[in-house]
Amino acid sequence: MPDHYRTFAAIELPGNIRDRIQQHINELKSKVPESHPSWTQVDNIHLTIKFFGNVETNKIADITEAATRVSKNFTRFKIAVGGTGAFPKPGQPRVLWIGIEDLENKLAELQRSFENECAMAGFTKEDRDFRPHLTIARIRKPEGARGLAEVNNELGFEAMELTVNELVVFRSELSSQGSKYTALSRHPLSDVP
Repeated sequence: MPDHYRTFAAIELPGNIRDRIQQHINELKSKVPESHPSWTQVDNIHLTIKFFGNVETNKIADITEAATRVSKNFTRFKIAVGGTGAFPKPGQPRVLWIGIEDLENKLAELQRSFENECAMAGFTKEDRDFRPHLTIARIRKPEGARGLAEVNNELGFEAMELTVNELVVFRSELSSQGSKYTALSRHPLSDVP
């Protein structure tokens, strides 16, 4: 058994949103066939709350305990998946994304609370601002990249609401077939305010 797991905490997406993202990706592929980004497998698309990197297996419990403490303090809330963009900028895209709207201002609060709990458990705090998004492609070659980012923006992504009802701690295993994500623990948000 490995002594480290590549670990992250995230919010999973329901099937109807995954299906709509797949349609969006298919449209991009057909409209800009000359570009060859690394497309994210739709089953692997999730909303990352915190990426830990390699974590010693004996410290995974510290993450799951932090997630349990945080999830007990939050009731279910709504966010919207919608809008499109590219990082770092559309003229030189490296990542294509679909946006997230924090409808009730609870997503940022959940992320901050989890970040703080993890810091108290000895994990490094993220120094960048939390910019919630769903990565749909990583661009490694410049051919067609700008056109792909432009079409991504032109197509847009009509907003779809979803209810956040749990925080999930995942293990990520990298292989030549792509990433494999396994849920290590699930932390339901409270039903009652």
